[in-house]
Amino acid sequence: MGVAIRRAGTGDREAVVRLLDEAFRDDPVSAWVFPGEEYRRGTHHRLMAAFTDIALGDGWIDITEDGAACALWLSVPGGDHDDDNGGDGPAELRRAVDPDNERVELIGRLTAGIHPADRSHAYLWMIGVAPQRQGAGLGTALIEHVLERCDREGRAAYLEASNARSRALYERLGFTVMDGVLDLPDGPRMWPMWREPRRGKR
Repeated sequence: MGVAIRRAGTGDREAVVRLLDEAFRDDPVSAWVFPGEEYRRGTHHRLMAAFTDIALGDGWIDITEDGAACALWLSVPGGDHDDDNGGDGPAELRRAVDPDNERVELIGRLTAGIHPADRSHAYLWMIGVAPQRQGAGLGTALIEHVLERCDREGRAAYLEASNARSRALYERLGFTVMDGVLDLPDGPRMWPMWREPRRGKR
């Protein structure tokens, strides 16, 4: 597609946070975590900042050269790592982001509960595209950038789709919906999706 992609560094932090805030502010899951437009406008960016810091420290962020799209990835080892994925992480996130909002903690616990832990995989935690650039293939390019490496290495990939449109995109890229679809309490549905590596296609 000719989309230039590079690895983001700490100097890109603020740009990534702004991009994720803009891209996800109207997402159904974000609207559930932070109900009410005015409330969400004042707090949502803090959650995106926390996610960005975690990805910069424990994973990696790919960003397009023009800064219009980014993807946050984590490398998940095989075996049972419940303590690594859960523990007090969701509670600590809530304290750091919005202490009075129990949904910040709950979303972390619920997604950790459906996350497969038995096999090593690349975890697409979040992918954000600036609203004015959505539909231009930037998200596809960012995902394929990593999936090509997964295929070469024989490694699976995993994500949670937070809306029907993104789910359709992921299905086109080879992800399939797993058992254990997550219906947030009084909220939207999230789809855990898994992709086996495609051998012999690269």
